[in-house]
Amino acid sequence: MSKQALPVVDLQAVACCAPLAVRPMDAEQAAVVAPMFKALGDPVRLRLMSMIASVPEMCVCDLTPAFDLSGPTISHHLKVLREAGLVDSERRGTWVWYRVRPEAFRQLGALLDLPAATASGSE
Repeated sequence: MSKQALPVVDLQAVACCAPLAVRPMDAEQAAVVAPMFKALGDPVRLRLMSMIASVPEMCVCDLTPAFDLSGPTISHHLKVLREAGLVDSERRGTWVWYRVRPEAFRQLGALLDLPAATASGSE
């Protein structure tokens, strides 16, 4: 895995994109959105995201025990989710608390929205 820093996703740039089923994305739009999907493409990060999304906020101290991974590995996965624009974090004392960025999920959901004619015509 690369140690190269990922750019933080600009959610305003994601908002500009029409649903994938409406028209193809251009290269610039795809480059903006890809890190979000890439972050969710890892099973550990997808589970972390699911855990964080299921509550208003969650402490890293509650996330780490759910995995058979080291604390630094979990921290790395959380950093990827944060840099992809999917979660926000806040340090409180010695712990970091995570919460979903709802606007990121609304925008990803809008990208995956299928018009009614497309959704019903393909089955």
